[in-house]
Amino acid sequence: MFLGTHQPRLDDKGRLFLPAKYREELAEGLVITKGQERCLYVFPVEEFQRITEALSTAPVTAKAVRDYSRVFFASASDEKPDKQGRITIPQTLRQYAGLERDCVVIGANTRLEIWDSQAWDTYLSAQEQAFADLSEEVLPGIL
Repeated sequence: MFLGTHQPRLDDKGRLFLPAKYREELAEGLVITKGQERCLYVFPVEEFQRITEALSTAPVTAKAVRDYSRVFFASASDEKPDKQGRITIPQTLRQYAGLERDCVVIGANTRLEIWDSQAWDTYLSAQEQAFADLSEEVLPGIL
């Protein structure tokens, strides 16, 4: 499970230090792909394989499944962290997420998300009231 908020910087070669607490879990490899709201999703290989299997059982006759699968898989890049715990984010994914220097890496349960710092601040600011208002609808009877 991935939790927390971290603020690494992207270096001039498009590399990002993974949060230290997740390096061991991601040491054998990971997959980076486009996420919603112009962030990047980072999955451990096992989780990406689980999603792949789930999508492979979805009907290819459904346009939404085809559209989502095309973008999701076409933009995916398998990476292996270097000895310092850095991953290289491909240029096309950096452009998609607007990553230039200051980034935010958030834990999002089964994945990490990489955001441009400004985009994350804007998103979080807009969502905090909605978060407070929706807790009963999203988690009925739990909170």
